[in-house]
Amino acid sequence: MAFRSAVITFPGSNCDRDMAVALEKVSGEACTRVWHGDSDLPEELDFIALPGGFSYGDYLRCGAIASRSPIMQAVIAAADKGVPVLGVCNGFQVLTESGLLPGALLRNSVIRFVCRDVTLKVENATSLFTSGYSAGQEISIPVAHHDGNYFADDATLDRLEGEGQVAFRYAEDINGSARAIAGVLNAKGNVLGMMPHPERAIEDTHGGSDGRALFESAIKGLIGA
Repeated sequence: MAFRSAVITFPGSNCDRDMAVALEKVSGEACTRVWHGDSDLPEELDFIALPGGFSYGDYLRCGAIASRSPIMQAVIAAADKGVPVLGVCNGFQVLTESGLLPGALLRNSVIRFVCRDVTLKVENATSLFTSGYSAGQEISIPVAHHDGNYFADDATLDRLEGEGQVAFRYAEDINGSARAIAGVLNAKGNVLGMMPHPERAIEDTHGGSDGRALFESAIKGLIGA
């Protein structure tokens, strides 16, 4: 059974090719590239990815303008129907700005761009995206962001933790994120936003492969491969 994935490209995206290559390498299937100005997604998609970068130059707020792009109405509709959506870095910011995930991404508390490998702790190992990991497992994934400081009010944070919607935490303080949150799931578990870049960690020749299990988990959960 074929795995049908799509990567959305916004003006200023710079990790869209990385994401498409990761999906193709892990699934063995071609990935469809979708321009932000399109109004429709390909039919019967299994997986949608919003990549990292600097959509619209990060003007106004990171991800704010991209969240109003024509294609996002189709992405929101697909997510509401249960199609898995992964947003990485700027893609995470777009997910919060579009209302698909709670909270917001603020300027890093260290007030500088952070670009290095970081250690993450897997908090939820039962979701579509994380079932290939073990709860409490520590993995190494690269980060590259200036506005990755996750913020939500205490009531929202309590709900996220209580309902198992925290997917990943930083093992150390990277950017000031509330409760060290690095990745968040929606209530249905089919939308994941995370600041670290799993698509940059799928091959040992690139420095590590800890991100590969995220894509393998989703593919196996969707088509049983």
